[in-house]
Amino acid sequence: MDRSLLSLRSTLVFPLALLAGAAAGGLTALSGERTPRSVLAGLAAARIAVPFFNRLIDSDRPTLQPLAPAGTGAREGESNG
Repeated sequence: MDRSLLSLRSTLVFPLALLAGAAAGGLTALSGERTPRSVLAGLAAARIAVPFFNRLIDSDRPTLQPLAPAGTGAREGESNG
């Protein structure tokens, strides 16, 4: 993979994960939890967000496989009914 693309993806993934963690921690604090639980919730959300955003931004792999044309299956036909 090209180093510039990897750097660009990292530049996008980590701030998005930080934003998700800050939002989760802030919402947890607003719900009435104490600071340690809010920080842990924010860190957990950021930890989960990194692979999520990395996979979301990755465009090298196709996400959906193309469907096979109709009539190409081995079990299709008049005798298989």
